Amino acid sequence: MPPSQRHFRALLPTVILLVLLTACQSPPTPSPFLLITPSPLPLLTPSPMPLGAGFRYSSYGPPYDPGPDYWASTGQQMAAKFPDAVPATLWIVGVIYGNGTYLNFPLDEEIDAVPADVRFSYVDLNEDVLTRFDEMGGQVWLQVEPGNADVVALIHAMLARYGHHPSVVGVGVDVEWYQSTTSPVGERITDEVAAAWVAAARAHGERFRVFLKHWEIDWMPPTYRDGLLFVNDSQQFASLDAMLADFTAWGEHFAPAPVGFQFGYPADRPWWGEYPDPPAEIGNALLQNIPNTESLFWVDFTILDVFPDK
Repeated sequence: MPPSQRHFRALLPTVILLVLLTACQSPPTPSPFLLITPSPLPLLTPSPMPLGAGFRYSSYGPPYDPGPDYWASTGQQMAAKFPDAVPATLWIVGVIYGNGTYLNFPLDEEIDAVPADVRFSYVDLNEDVLTRFDEMGGQVWLQVEPGNADVVALIHAMLARYGHHPSVVGVGVDVEWYQSTTSPVGERITDEVAAAWVAAARAHGERFRVFLKHWEIDWMPPTYRDGLLFVNDSQQFASLDAMLADFTAWGEHFAPAPVGFQFGYPADRPWWGEYPDPPAEIGNALLQNIPNTESLFWVDFTILDVFPDK
């Protein structure tokens, strides 16, 4: 037998013993530094924007239009009441008119034809305010009350005209006037309709979003959330606590998607009129109870009472 084979046979019992001992040991505990923790799944509609605090504007809300300087100042005053907030406005550019809507701006030349049930102004009534919001780093949401007009066409018209403004963050629909012209209830929004509206907005840039406004959860899309802000405009509450209960249910239902709120209606003045600073009192209560709040809007029906035109 060659020396190498004799050497191997002499070591064989030791090798077998080591193999058996190793097999009997418990598996080694992995080092905690080698564990890989999977990242959480991304949330739908993350909220990349700071809190926007400001006001709703319509041509029929205040007794008169105090002008661009007033609106810019009011946005700044409202935002100053909340940490890290920026001036914001829900600026209505299309109001219910006949079977459709009236736009307070001219239609651009790239619009091939005037959409059915749409009337429009030959004078632009929005540029000065949007420019001021550009200058102060604010947020502008453009709203329409569509009636029976094609909402996709209205989204294209709004963003073709104003999408170049850095302050314009999105567009939206007052759902109580969607497919409705005589009764402020509106048609419910399906997932498919909501997705089509978001796609229309994003055709002008990925940064644009869509808000949907109503007071009933059931009028909102059942499951679609991407690119949406859900705004509640309920009113006629008996107290701030009653408002909080209603708005908190709204926020919890749509979480983690962002939500916004309109408040300051005349019907609620009996209780909010008792506060020394109604916007701050209501807004801070909402922020403390509804963490996915992204927008706070005081309504224009009482805005001159709370933010006087100096």
